[in-house]
Amino acid sequence: MNGLFGRTGGLAAADQLALLRVLGLLLQLGLTLLGSDAFGLTLQPEPLWWVFGLESAYLALTLWLRHPLYRQSAGIFIALLLDTLFWISWLWFSGGATNAFISLLLVPIALAAVTLPAWGSWSLAALSTLAYSLMILSLPEGHIRHHGMDMSSHFLGMWLNFVVSALVLTTSVALISRRLRRQDTELGWLRENQLRQEQLLALGTASAQMAHQLATPLASLRLLLDEAMEEGLDAEAQVQMGQALSRCEVTLNELRNATESIRERRRQAVTLAALGQNMRQQLMLLMPEVDFSLTLPAGLTDREIITDASLLPALLALVDNAAKASLNNTGEPKVEIGFDSLGDTRLEINIKDYGRGIEAHLLGELGLMPVASRTGMGVAVLLSHASLERLGGELVLHNGPQGCEARISLPLLPVSASKGDAA
Repeated sequence: MNGLFGRTGGLAAADQLALLRVLGLLLQLGLTLLGSDAFGLTLQPEPLWWVFGLESAYLALTLWLRHPLYRQSAGIFIALLLDTLFWISWLWFSGGATNAFISLLLVPIALAAVTLPAWGSWSLAALSTLAYSLMILSLPEGHIRHHGMDMSSHFLGMWLNFVVSALVLTTSVALISRRLRRQDTELGWLRENQLRQEQLLALGTASAQMAHQLATPLASLRLLLDEAMEEGLDAEAQVQMGQALSRCEVTLNELRNATESIRERRRQAVTLAALGQNMRQQLMLLMPEVDFSLTLPAGLTDREIITDASLLPALLALVDNAAKASLNNTGEPKVEIGFDSLGDTRLEINIKDYGRGIEAHLLGELGLMPVASRTGMGVAVLLSHASLERLGGELVLHNGPQGCEARISLPLLPVSASKGDAA
């Protein structure tokens, strides 16, 4: 049922099929009441009204049960089988083989070819062909020899034309439908695989970000441990080692939380005030040596963005690199962080350092691939760029008069959006 009907949009597949069947009943009524004289239909009124009454009751019942009925191939086949029987009944009592609309028997066959396996369309084609054959065989002699002309060859030609049309529907249309269903299945698998790959990439990105942040405190621990082994462990070394270990523990906890969050595809709307506060807390805990300033205009504090567990590590990695660049150039790990808006739909976060800037030939490569640079920003920028890109963001680096500036752009939620709009 996910073949052609699922492609048209708008109505659900069950509703589309039900609509076609209702239109079929209206067509029968219209031809009977308004078109019998124009198309030369030989009507038998009393049995026809019985047919219309039964068909109307049947359609009303199946319309009510359409969703559970059409969920399985057997239900669709039963519905189309009864439709075919009602079409045969209408044709039988409105002229039989002489009815100009005998080809309407092909409609249920076409629907079966699109929505059912091959056995469904072949069964309806056999039933319709048998009914058409009986209609021809039951024709009165007067219809076969009309005005002295032998019409048997004409009816035989119409019968052959019907059989060929039914064969075309049950073969070519069914083949196309099966191919489309197979493509839909493959596309569904590709979408699931792509989603799985995105989750794995997000998980790997967050893990790499946090593992990257662990490198410095672990290296510090190694140096302090070596010094302690040589000179004896004093109080200052204990404090430094405790701070470094705390940083490792916090980062590892964040890694575990991020892993769970990404696996469950949890995203949430976060106010910029909360994001700024989280950045301050993490910087004070993980990078107490960094001299940073964070500016958030009052008009933006209540605005929201959609984020997950990978955003904050990406921002912290950029701040860490900016602090290192400033430290290497001026001797002080000074960083300026500013929040601003680009119109009413985008957030811009500027992270400015006081380093010597980035080599001009690396500006176009940083963030797209790992590169070797004297600032050591290759891996961190690559991971941050991947995290921001997943959230619909963008990272642009450029050299200013007093160092490098990283500009992060992220989509803002509309002012009227609620926190429940998170994807």
